[in-house]
Amino acid sequence: MTDRGALRVRLDQLAREVAKFGAVGAVGTLVNFAVFNLVRHVTDLQVVRASVIATVVAICCNYVGFRYFTYRDRDKSGRTRELTLFLLFSVVGLVIENGVLYVATYGFDWDSKLQTNFFKFLGMGIATLFRFWSYRSWVFRALPAREAVAHAESFLESDAERPAPSAARGSR
Repeated sequence: MTDRGALRVRLDQLAREVAKFGAVGAVGTLVNFAVFNLVRHVTDLQVVRASVIATVVAICCNYVGFRYFTYRDRDKSGRTRELTLFLLFSVVGLVIENGVLYVATYGFDWDSKLQTNFFKFLGMGIATLFRFWSYRSWVFRALPAREAVAHAESFLESDAERPAPSAARGSR
């Protein structure tokens, strides 16, 4: 496989991963907003507290989606480590998401239903970028053997494209 072909394969894999991450994220976003607006409608909790509850529910849904859909082919040997890192990075994402909402609500007094939903969505977007990077880099790591095999196959394919040494000598 040429360098260009290997790059294309890696970009295709990344595009599929982003699409799967996005699908799980879309479901998590719907869960997050549904719980957030339900809690705000049914209770008298403050905006950020309702948002934290909604984010925690969405994090639980997202873990199931990421483990069994997006990253189902990734290393499953260290579930305790995986879950610990997932929760750690999810809490950081929760702080990012709800920090944006907190600043908008209490720093700028933007607390209408439309404004809180907008700033919750903005915070979720920023936190999603962080979560995508951290989950794929640290939590759901690729199996090392697959990367080694793919790397070795790329060498074999590039060797197959070169003319054999005897053929090169015979053409002189």
